[in-house]
Amino acid sequence: MSELIKHECGVAQVRLKKPLEYFAEKYGTPLYGYYKLFLLMEKQRNRGQDGAGVAAIKFDMPAGEPYMFRERSVKTNALDKIFKNTIKQYQKLQRNGDILADYVPSIKAKYDFCAEYYMGHLRYGTSGGYSLSVCHPFFRRSSWPTKNLMLAGNFNMTNTKELNEGLIAMGQHPIFATDTQALLEKVGFHLDEAHDNLYRYLRDEGHEADEISERILKEIDLVKVFRKAAESWDGGYTLIGAIGNGDNFILRDPRGIRPAFYFEDDEVFAAASERAPLMTIFNKKIEDIHEVPPGHIIVVKKSGETICEQFTAPGAERVQCSFERIYFSRGNDADIYRERKALGAQLSKQVFAEIDHDLENSVISFIPNTSEVGYFGFLEQLRLERRSSVKQAILDAQEKGELTDELLEDLVMRNWPRGEKIAHKDQKLRTFISSEDSRNEMATHVYDVTYGIVEPKDNLVCIDDSIVRGTTLRKSILKILSSLNPKKIVIASTAPQIRYPDCYGIDMSELGKFIAFEAATTLLKECGKSDTLASVYRKCMDCLGSEESCQINYVKEVYAPFTDEQISQKISEIVYPKNMGWDGEVTVIYQTVEGLRKALPDHRGDWYFTGDYPTPGGYRVVNQAFVNYYEKSTGRSY
Repeated sequence: MSELIKHECGVAQVRLKKPLEYFAEKYGTPLYGYYKLFLLMEKQRNRGQDGAGVAAIKFDMPAGEPYMFRERSVKTNALDKIFKNTIKQYQKLQRNGDILADYVPSIKAKYDFCAEYYMGHLRYGTSGGYSLSVCHPFFRRSSWPTKNLMLAGNFNMTNTKELNEGLIAMGQHPIFATDTQALLEKVGFHLDEAHDNLYRYLRDEGHEADEISERILKEIDLVKVFRKAAESWDGGYTLIGAIGNGDNFILRDPRGIRPAFYFEDDEVFAAASERAPLMTIFNKKIEDIHEVPPGHIIVVKKSGETICEQFTAPGAERVQCSFERIYFSRGNDADIYRERKALGAQLSKQVFAEIDHDLENSVISFIPNTSEVGYFGFLEQLRLERRSSVKQAILDAQEKGELTDELLEDLVMRNWPRGEKIAHKDQKLRTFISSEDSRNEMATHVYDVTYGIVEPKDNLVCIDDSIVRGTTLRKSILKILSSLNPKKIVIASTAPQIRYPDCYGIDMSELGKFIAFEAATTLLKECGKSDTLASVYRKCMDCLGSEESCQINYVKEVYAPFTDEQISQKISEIVYPKNMGWDGEVTVIYQTVEGLRKALPDHRGDWYFTGDYPTPGGYRVVNQAFVNYYEKSTGRSY
């Protein structure tokens, strides 16, 4: 993607299933789990750079000794700082003689992060700013181990207001009206309830206090806790966490919107947002890694027993996020790699027609960095199609008796796809740059090009993975590409036109910032249909004001009068570089929804492109987003 958008977070957890002494003997350190957590998070750094947090739980600590620990940071390179600082603490304890490197009990007793359970979170802020107070993991503390709760997640809830109102109805007093707090307190309420019910039952049965405590530690049922807590949740989520007795969990929303993977062997249970990091860090095969089923929770009891049960009714269909596959996830996952190649391949016919089948005078490249795999697929498909046409031409010439060395040389060597690296990305824009002017100034200098490759007779084709706002395209990329003086520039997006906001973990809720929406509203004004906007506004207001659930996306009416091609043509006009002394043609081509579904048959979460949301909250968000646009109100629509 040429422009940076903020998106979902990354989670990781490591639960050791053998004593720390086992890992010290086999792997040379009792911090085996902590090092693995760091590597899991490092391999998922693509998922969040606004902050990081880690937490640990020590099992079977003596009464009066702390057993839950946490470190968080929102500084630049937060992950590196956390691990560097905590390892420095370990080394200092060694130097001072407070711990003995070859005696594990001394390390566990003195060093915070010598533990049996670890969890980590990488944050991309979609709300709440960038302060430490909104950085996961979150703690809910109690003197009862089973009332202590650690929670982190990759999620957005669409009904945060209702969730907080529910807490107030319970008698609580929530201070921060965020979805994170709402989940934490809702889970915490039912956790307290489960603990207290067990306590009263065992007390009334006549059990002694020590026995009651031990029974609660063993019998607390997290599956039941989440069944109750999640009854009113609307959104996309993957949650990880643990309670103070050592029981840990991972759960996933009922439609599988947000990703979650895990594996288990006799040494460890580990989970993460992506599959490939688990394979790499733990040296596992692809068949060893499993998806957390939608609507299920996996609980690893302190005893080591693993429970996988449904905690909420699965959605009518799985709608796993397609953007996850197009852009967000690391591309070294085997399936994601194949899918991204397939997305690029699906563009070949459109682009081929746009350049009038003239491969000889076309240079093919990509917008770095995440569109590179799509470029490979596109180029491969072009070559396959060319190979097929050359073969047929040879057979035809042979049948006619016209096959000569000259003709064969011409067919084989002419019109061969030319792949070149034209664009170079010099720096990454950080989201902490709040000034719009400063951000725009940086955007104009993010890219550079390879000079001397493109000639005035050439078409320049560049593959991009998606075009959301078009900001960097018009402010930087096209300006610098036009400096190469090609005959024509074709930008081909492997994703369809992004027309509708997201509300399940990606910061894409301001409708007016989408270039496809800008193009559609411009077309409405040009053809005298501006009244459509007022009509849609009234319908959205009526829908939002209805006491009944209104699951209609009225924003579709903005796009309805126009074909995909008409909107793409208008986008091409909007992004055209002005006052550059270049008079070539710019064409923007988008993937079709049909092509997307063919390339990603198992990931049908395509509401970004279709406007078909998987939950009622999605329709509320899209209609609210239009109201915000029409009333010129900025900010999130949920």
